[in-house]
Amino acid sequence: MMAKRKMSLNELSEKVGLTLANLSILKTGKAKAVRFSTLDAICKALDCQPGDILEYQEDEE
Repeated sequence: MMAKRKMSLNELSEKVGLTLANLSILKTGKAKAVRFSTLDAICKALDCQPGDILEYQEDEE
């Protein structure tokens, strides 16, 4: 979605108010959870819906 909006991680970080490290964790899928307020801010910055940036994956156990 960032590529579609031609937005860098730095720019998104500034708009959302998250550190680059935290955004990188979210982007790589290594985050265990995401706050709704963070998801809301990212969706507003990217002008998208949560389903455009989230994907469900079952735990590997």
